[in-house]
Amino acid sequence: MDHQLIEDQLDHTIEQTGFDDLGETYHGKVRDNYQQGDRRILVTTDRISAFDHVLPQTIPFKGQILNQTAAYFFEATEDLVPNHVLSVPDPNVTIAKECTPIPIEFVVRGYLAGHAWREYDRGTRTLCGQGLPDGLRESEQLPEPILTPTTKAEEGHDQDVSREEALANTGLAPATYDQLAEWALALYRRGHKMATEQGLLLVDTKYEFGRTPDGNLVLIDEVHTPDSSRYYYADGYEDRLAEGRPQRQLSKEFVREWLMDHGFQGRAGDEMPTLPDAFRAKVTRRYVELFEKVTGQPFEPDTHPNPEARIHSALGDYVVEASR
Repeated sequence: MDHQLIEDQLDHTIEQTGFDDLGETYHGKVRDNYQQGDRRILVTTDRISAFDHVLPQTIPFKGQILNQTAAYFFEATEDLVPNHVLSVPDPNVTIAKECTPIPIEFVVRGYLAGHAWREYDRGTRTLCGQGLPDGLRESEQLPEPILTPTTKAEEGHDQDVSREEALANTGLAPATYDQLAEWALALYRRGHKMATEQGLLLVDTKYEFGRTPDGNLVLIDEVHTPDSSRYYYADGYEDRLAEGRPQRQLSKEFVREWLMDHGFQGRAGDEMPTLPDAFRAKVTRRYVELFEKVTGQPFEPDTHPNPEARIHSALGDYVVEASR
């Protein structure tokens, strides 16, 4: 992607939308939500979060990339699992079925990386009730993908839970939990297959589910995006594993690494660093690379100088209906 195009967009990002005429508003970490009866308007902004904190600067085109990546994979997996998408009227917008979220994140891991590796390296051999064999190396593929659910904390970090703890904490029916667990593993296998066809390995990812007003369970939020997933390049993976070298990643992990290098891990007392414009542009290029690599499609940015006005115009029909 042309560097100047990114530079020109640094001052034209979407930090937060304020569409009071679209319905009841809720601002999440990355998405602005507008609720209208049995549907929800989801505007994916250019905010970026790490360590459960929203960072102070935005990332050009990130919202477009995230929303379009999710839309691509929602469509590619709808034969496996029903999802909440009704339409995508703008690069940053998804119109979705209104749902009550299931208060569990279904994290699936196919490789020993990130949080799972740090726990394993400390001697842990059971993660969320899943046993892990001795002798595994960092980034090694697990014998089978494992489900490591977490609670969805209102504040602070999410907590690992076993199936039994998840059921006890949420009151979810065992049959419902098992259905969602089965869906999560099926989605991971599809995502891993699609990634390998593009020369990538889907290392780990998270899925969120909700229940529609008529009681149906559906996949919500996002799927196989850089914010919810970790990818390795397949090329060189085995050599790096054998030599104990870090894998080439295509994910948001490098943002976390930059923050850690600058003294921030989301701990009490940590001071949030300012993201320099050069780093913001670098993050954009990585997001573009991931979109193009995982989808096999070129990223075509909308460079409107006032993206918030563009979005509001695209949602004109919903403004009329919400104002009646």
